[in-house]
Amino acid sequence: MAENGASPLPPTPPAPAAHSPLARAEHFVWLTARVLEQRLFAYHFRGGDAGPVETALDAYRNEDGGYGHALDPGLRGPGSRPPHTAHALRVLDAVGRCGGQRVERMCRYLTSVSTADGALPAARPGRPGYPAAPFGPVVDDPPGELLATGPVVGLLHRNEVWHAWLFRATDFCWQAVESLGTSHPYEVEAAVAFLDAAPDRPRAEAAADRLGRLVREQRLAVLDPDDLGAYSVSPGEYRFPHDYARHPRSLARAWFTDEEMARSLDVLSAQQEDDGGWPVRRSQWAPAPALEERPGVTLDALRTLRAYGRPVG
Repeated sequence: MAENGASPLPPTPPAPAAHSPLARAEHFVWLTARVLEQRLFAYHFRGGDAGPVETALDAYRNEDGGYGHALDPGLRGPGSRPPHTAHALRVLDAVGRCGGQRVERMCRYLTSVSTADGALPAARPGRPGYPAAPFGPVVDDPPGELLATGPVVGLLHRNEVWHAWLFRATDFCWQAVESLGTSHPYEVEAAVAFLDAAPDRPRAEAAADRLGRLVREQRLAVLDPDDLGAYSVSPGEYRFPHDYARHPRSLARAWFTDEEMARSLDVLSAQQEDDGGWPVRRSQWAPAPALEERPGVTLDALRTLRAYGRPVG
């Protein structure tokens, strides 16, 4: 018992070995990251508490229950957007706090912005006057898409959150996943996020098996790192097995052999840059979003490597 009568704090994990991937990443995070990613790093790797993560996340919350203020670094401006809410749910899920009144408010926001079929649009118009990425037009009444809906529905199911919005949104995801033909890696990742947590496990396993065959047939995952050109989705942009199966329990893990996954994780390990961070492997439209995104990408890389038993430090 501490002198003031309070319970003693849990011991702080030992510092990572000097020059280990974790030590180099920690230096990068403290040098470049926002408070939110600093708190997440402390939670995942230094024995930190979940409370400060929630407090940091609150800075991005709006009165409508959604999130804005560049929580997803690629979307600028204060207005609530579905990708920000998806990002917030990932944060809460990562620290075991995805529930309660906070998530109830988020579901009310999702209901307010969903389309007639219960889905979320991938891009909604932002408030005028704020910076916006130049990647294609943003229409006034965008359709619902698996890209935006799948990860949100998956996270809510994984945390056993029940809300009226989920019924139609889940039906939308099933229809979208089971009708996928020619696809794109981001859409496949969204499908996996849904299937990994969908309540109907036999149906999810069958859908994942079909999706895995599509990924291999359409060469959407780099299976031979020495022949990157054969797998490029867009110039300089690639997806590897670990991008689909971020942990060994994912249904997407069955899509790849042990050797293919080992090579994929070798690539991920080797991508750590001299400054200790991992790169953002998609097109960037401004320096600030790219810089703000890298600490999150770095955390994801470390967590994936650790999930597969790769030493990080």
